[in-house]
Amino acid sequence: MSQYFEVHPDNPQPRLLKQAVQILHGGGIAAIPTDSSYALVCHLDDKAAAESLRRIRGVDDKHHLTLLCRDLSELANYARVDNRQYRLLKLGTPGPYTFILEATKEVPRRVSHPSRRTIGLRVPEHAVTQALLELLGQPLLATTLIPPNEAEALNDPHEIRQRFEKQLQAIVDAGACPMQPTTVIDLSGDETVLVRRGSGDPVALGLAG
Repeated sequence: MSQYFEVHPDNPQPRLLKQAVQILHGGGIAAIPTDSSYALVCHLDDKAAAESLRRIRGVDDKHHLTLLCRDLSELANYARVDNRQYRLLKLGTPGPYTFILEATKEVPRRVSHPSRRTIGLRVPEHAVTQALLELLGQPLLATTLIPPNEAEALNDPHEIRQRFEKQLQAIVDAGACPMQPTTVIDLSGDETVLVRRGSGDPVALGLAG
């Protein structure tokens, strides 16, 4: 049975977030709000939690999981970033963009792409997500909360509770999130590739929309 935390979207109560972080440190899976949609998250270093995350979401190990990072300097610990990539990352962080980059050795091999050694990273612009990351002190492993065999991300924390409370250990309710997914940009090769157009405008990064 999951614990349900109702927090203010702009000024979340630290006491409640600390309880959610304790659950994540203990291997729990949580549903949290982000600037694009609700996401399922777990501790980066917990293998069993990462497997549970994939199972709840209904995806295999070829599905790109994302690291939610506090800022650009933290992101750079987990991905190899050259000057070209850094310029784009600076324009798109924080914000609703996910960047696919070559993972460093800081990223456990089991959570990067099995054949390419790449990882999706982003810096979300949401007060609750940022506060959770600050309290945790490291990135969260995340995936958009789309139920198995469905196409739309869940946006209503009460619906998330009804459908997933037996599978999740924590739900952080900060009200509704935007429904649009992030814009995904692959920076792992020589060419910059727009993989998915979402809520982040590619033109803001100097890319053709």
